[in-house]
Amino acid sequence: MSETATVSGDLSVAVDLSVVVPAYNEEARLRPTLDAICAHLRAEPGRWGSWELIVVDDGSTDATAKIAREAAAEEPRIHLISGDGNRGKGSALRLGVLASYGRRVLVTDADLATPIEELDRLDKQLAAEDSAAAIGSRAHPDSRIEVHQRRMREWLGRMGNRLIRAVAVPGIHDTQCGFKLFDGDRARAAFADSRLDGWGIDVEILRFFRREGWPVTEVPVRWSHQAGSKVRPLDYGRVLLELVRLKARAVRRADLAVLGLFLVASVLLYKDLWADLDRGYLADAGSDQNQWEWFFAVTADNVAHLRNPLFTTLQGHPEGVNLMANTVMLGLSVPFTPVTLLLGPTVTWALVLTLGLAATAAAWYWLIARRLVRNRWAAALGGALAAFAPPMISHGNAHPNFLVLFMIPLIVDRALRLCEGEGGSEGNREGGTGRGGGAGAGGRNNVVRDGVLLGLFATYQIFLGEEALLLAVMGMLLFALSYALVRRDVARAAWRPLLRGLGIAAVVCLPLVAFPLAWQFFGPQSYTSVLHGDNAGNSLLAFLQFAGRSLMGSDEGADPLAMNRTEQNAFYGWPLIALAVAIVVRLWRLALVKALAFTAVVAAFLSLGPTFRIPYTDIVLPGPWRALAHQPLFESVIESRVAMICAPVLGVLVALAADRLLVTRERVHRVAGLAAVAAALLPVLPTPYPVRERAEIPAFFTEGMYRAYVFEDESVVTVPLPHPGSAEALYWQSATGLGFSVAGGYFNGPWGPERMGIYGATPRHTSNLLNDVRNSGRAPVLADGWQKQARADLEAWKAGVVVLVPQHNEAALYETVEKLLGRPGERVGGVWVWDVGGAAPTGGGVRS
Repeated sequence: MSETATVSGDLSVAVDLSVVVPAYNEEARLRPTLDAICAHLRAEPGRWGSWELIVVDDGSTDATAKIAREAAAEEPRIHLISGDGNRGKGSALRLGVLASYGRRVLVTDADLATPIEELDRLDKQLAAEDSAAAIGSRAHPDSRIEVHQRRMREWLGRMGNRLIRAVAVPGIHDTQCGFKLFDGDRARAAFADSRLDGWGIDVEILRFFRREGWPVTEVPVRWSHQAGSKVRPLDYGRVLLELVRLKARAVRRADLAVLGLFLVASVLLYKDLWADLDRGYLADAGSDQNQWEWFFAVTADNVAHLRNPLFTTLQGHPEGVNLMANTVMLGLSVPFTPVTLLLGPTVTWALVLTLGLAATAAAWYWLIARRLVRNRWAAALGGALAAFAPPMISHGNAHPNFLVLFMIPLIVDRALRLCEGEGGSEGNREGGTGRGGGAGAGGRNNVVRDGVLLGLFATYQIFLGEEALLLAVMGMLLFALSYALVRRDVARAAWRPLLRGLGIAAVVCLPLVAFPLAWQFFGPQSYTSVLHGDNAGNSLLAFLQFAGRSLMGSDEGADPLAMNRTEQNAFYGWPLIALAVAIVVRLWRLALVKALAFTAVVAAFLSLGPTFRIPYTDIVLPGPWRALAHQPLFESVIESRVAMICAPVLGVLVALAADRLLVTRERVHRVAGLAAVAAALLPVLPTPYPVRERAEIPAFFTEGMYRAYVFEDESVVTVPLPHPGSAEALYWQSATGLGFSVAGGYFNGPWGPERMGIYGATPRHTSNLLNDVRNSGRAPVLADGWQKQARADLEAWKAGVVVLVPQHNEAALYETVEKLLGRPGERVGGVWVWDVGGAAPTGGGVRS
C-alpha cells in the first residue's frame, strides 16, 4: 500500500467474504450501517462462512473513527483502517481492499443506498455466471429506484455514465453505483494497479477487469437516495479529469514512441516548407498550394463573418464557387479557422499536411495493433507503410484530402465491431495474433452504439474527403466479399448485425449531410461529373516503378507513367510487390491474407482504367473499370487512385510478417526475413519535399491600391486570368485578406448546358486569347470584332480593373491588352492597370 495507514484488528486470517466500507465524516449513519451488515452476515453463517468487515476512515474530522472502534470492540470481525488525511474514495477503497483477505470482496458505500440484502443477488450472479465481478446497476431495467435524486443530479449522473461508456468501459451502464462484489484475488490485483484517489476509482477498476478479460456482470438492485451525500456538483468535473488521467495512463510508452516517430518523420518531409512559410512553395504542387490556401482562407472568412461556408463569389466572379462541390475539407478548415485568422492560411496548410500525415499513420497503427498483431513495432511498420506509401507521399504534394485519412481506420474498426454483433468481444480477430485493446476481451459490442458512431464517423469523413471515403468503401466491400467466400460461417453470423448497424449509421448520417450534399449536387454552380481525360488509369509498369519522391526513384522514371507528380497512385516498386507476393504465399492458410490479396489484386486491376496496354506491346485490352466508368459518383473518380487501396493492404501484410518474424525461434529465419522486409521498404522510403521560392506579391495588392479601382460587386481581371495551370491570383487574395474578387480561377465548376464539371471557370474568348499569348509569347493581329468581344467578356466578369503583373512574355501580353482595350495601361504599384469601370468604358482615366 502506498498510503500511510493505521490498522486496528487482526487481518491475517483468510476469510470467505470481506466487506469494505469507506467512510468520511459518517458519524451519523456509520453505526446503523455496520449493525445492518453484521446482522445480515450473521443470519446465514452457512452461506457467508467466515467474514470480515473493514471500515476505512478517510481522514474524518468527526467521531467516525471512534464509532468504528466501538463497533470493533463488540464484534472482533470488524477492523478499522485509518488513512493519512482525506484523500478521497479511491484512496480509501484501495487501502481497504488491499488489506482484505476475503475470497470475495464486497465494497459498499457507508450510506447503504443499496441495502445489504442485495448482496444475495450479487453473490448468486457471481457464482452462477462465473463472473469476476457482479456490480449493482441502477440502470438495469429490473432495478427499483425507491427514492430518486434531484433531477439535476440524476441528469449529470446519466451524462457522466454515457461519457464513461464512450471513453472507458463500453457496455457498462452504471459504473458509479457503490455496491460491487468482486473475486477477491482479482480485486486486490486491480486495486494494487490503481492510481486514482477520487470518485473515478470505480471506472479504473472496471477498466482493469475489462483489460484483463475478466467478465463483469451488471445486476439489478434496489436503491434509494440518501440525504447527506458526499458527492458535490464539482465532483462530476473531477471525475472527468480523472478519466483524462486514466486514458493518459493507458497509453503505452511504445505507443508514445511510435507516435513521436511518425510526427518526426512527417516534419522531416515538410522541413523545407516549415523553414520558409512566408516564401516557400511545394515545388511539385502545381497550382494546388495556392488553391488550398485560398480554400482555408475563404472558409475562415465565411465562418468569421457568419456567411454561408458552402458558397463564395471571391473566385469565378460573378457566378461564384460551390465550395461543397470542391475539396475544401470543411472538417478541418472550419476547426482551423482561428489558426488561419491569426497565423495565415500558409500555416494552416503546413499544419494540415504535417499533422494529417502523422495522424493517418497513427490511426493505421492503432487499428493494426488493436486487431492483428501483438508486437507494437510490427504494427508501427504496417501503419507507417499504409500512411507513407508512395501514392500517399505523391498526394502529399498537393492533396490533403487524400493524405489526411485518419478517419478511415476508425471507420474500418467500427464496421468490424458491427460484424461481431452484440455478443462479440473487442480485440482479437481471426487471422491475427494480437490480443487487441480498448475494452479488452469480455467487452460486449453494442450494435446501436456502433451504428451511431459509424454514422458520425462517415459524416465527418464526408467533410474531409468524399472520394477518399468512396475508395475506402470500395476496399471494404472487396475485402468483405472475399472474406465471406473464405469464411462463410463468419459471414452468416455477421450479416444481420452488420446490416442493422449500417441502417442505423445511415439514419444518423443522412440527415446530417442531406443539406450539404443537396447543395453540392443541386445548388448554385453545381455540376454533374468531372472530365479527367483518357489517360487517368495506371500502367501495369507503374506498380513496379519507384515514385519520384522515393529514395530509389526519380522523376525521369516516374513522370512518363503518371498523370502528374501529384497522381503517382501506384509506384510501390518491384521489391515491395515481390515481398507482398512472398508473404501471401507463406501465410495463405489465413483467411485474412486471402481476403487482403484479393482486395489488392482487384483494386490494382480496377485502377488500370477502361482500357489498358500490355507493356512493351501494342495490345490494348478492356479494363474492369469500364463497367464503373459512367456510373454515378464513379464517373468523377480518377481511376488510377483506386490503387491507393493497396497501401493499407500492403501495410497489414508487412505487419503480419514482421510480427511473426520477431517471435520466431530460428535466428537465421528471423534475420533473413527482417532483412528481406528492410530491402523491400528501403527503396520506397520517402524523401523530403522540394520547395521553391514564391514570387513577391505586387504592391498593388499588398498596399490595397486595388480599392481605388474595384467597387462593390466588381472583380479584378488578371492577365491572364487564373486557371488550373496558373493560380497566383488566389495567393494574392488569400495573403492580403480577401479584399477583392477575381474572374476566372482554379476550382471545379459547371460548363455547358449539360453542366459538365471542369477545372476552372467557364472559358471565354478573351481568357483563351490571353492564355495563348502567355504560352506563345506572340501578340496576334486582332480582327475588328475582338474589341467588342473583350468588352462583352469584361461585362460578363463585372470587371472593375484589368491587371498585368510582371511575368514571362509580359511584353506580348501588354500589347494584346492594349489592342483589346484601345488604350495604354497605367503603371501602379508595380503592375500595369486598365480601369475598365462597370461596363468597360472606352475612355481612359481612374473613376472618381
